[in-house]
Amino acid sequence: MTTTSQKSSSLVPMLIIAGLFFIFGFVTWINGALIPFMKTINELTDAQSYLVASASYISFVAMALPSSFIIAKLGYKKGMSLGLIIMAIGALVFIPAAEARTYWVFLTGIFIQGLGMTILQTASNPYITILGPIESAAKRISIMGIANKCAGALGSLIFGALLLSGIDGVQEKLAVVGDAEKNVLLQEMADSVVLPYIVMAVVLFVLALLIIKAPLPHVEPDEIEEDETTEGVKTKKTSIFQFPHLWLGVLTLFLYVGVEVIAGDTIISYGISLGMSGAEAKTFTFMTLMAMVGGYILGVILIPKYLNQTTALRISAVLGIVFGIGIISTTGFTSVLFVAALGLANALVWPAIWPLALKGLGKFTETASALLVMAISGGAIIPPLYGYLVDQSKNELIESGVEQSVAMADAATSSYWILFPCYAFILFYAIYGHKVGLKK
Repeated sequence: MTTTSQKSSSLVPMLIIAGLFFIFGFVTWINGALIPFMKTINELTDAQSYLVASASYISFVAMALPSSFIIAKLGYKKGMSLGLIIMAIGALVFIPAAEARTYWVFLTGIFIQGLGMTILQTASNPYITILGPIESAAKRISIMGIANKCAGALGSLIFGALLLSGIDGVQEKLAVVGDAEKNVLLQEMADSVVLPYIVMAVVLFVLALLIIKAPLPHVEPDEIEEDETTEGVKTKKTSIFQFPHLWLGVLTLFLYVGVEVIAGDTIISYGISLGMSGAEAKTFTFMTLMAMVGGYILGVILIPKYLNQTTALRISAVLGIVFGIGIISTTGFTSVLFVAALGLANALVWPAIWPLALKGLGKFTETASALLVMAISGGAIIPPLYGYLVDQSKNELIESGVEQSVAMADAATSSYWILFPCYAFILFYAIYGHKVGLKK
């Protein structure tokens, strides 16, 4: 098959997978608006509010390995369709959740949607990785990232406008009204999520039917490279545990997703903690995602012709550290801009880690992909840890006599130190970790 015909035959599948990335990008990145919204209607602490991210991302631990079996049994198309149906069911759970205004029911809906997204991720990431040459996999994944983050930006704007535009007025009223009126205000606010999630459910059900007819060709991963023993006898690896570069990649991806979610999901709450209005802060997740889109576009242009995947990963890790320093050493909108700039630092990390971690996995590719998808649970652990640090630091400052609004702003800024060990490990993987155990 010629290069031209290969590109032609892979174009339609790439467009289909890009559509799936668009869908779970839209659903994932509305969390940035949901977090301050849930904090208000359910009267939560910062740490509790970030359980929105936990409910979404912890599902990848619960469902990743089952997803690999589901896809092996049903195939790509039926597996993807099932994922969309499960996401639609999760959206419908928001209706009783809003009626009851009960946080754990909201979290259940978010968790169910996460289960569906896990199936989609487990199928689509390895599929797009092995759809063409491994050397250009980061370029293809960057294209998927553009679809994902453009959808996320669109979702954050739509849901930010729907959920956060009147949040300042509601919060002012809540501070002065009695319990009865307070419950009415919070219930009206909670009900505002019903129509958007009904629309979302209908769209997901329709797409689930359409994906069955989608022309997705069967693709196979490369065979495992043979290793040479000290006696010169060639042997083949027989266990997933014989690939240390994969396991280091899983940990790297875990930390990366944590900092990616921090950049997108904390930025609105961060702006509000600095004294900015909800109307102004609602666009901040959009800024982060547009920075990521810019990074993805650079990846499409530069990889692999001008920049290899490993070098892109090193540059990304260094930028993350630099922008982290910018966050904690500046104040106000400038600090917010550095949080948004993390989107640029993060853009090429995911596209670079996948091909590096899957290199030489052969028949273990599906299992390895499930493990990598499980690493998305970093988004469930690290953002709530950031919220816990904010709560602890804020309380300590208030106890020492600092005024509450100042304490909140200082705590929210200083707690971004959690970024540094994460980016340091990403840099380690880019320099050395991705080569561990591989034949030289």
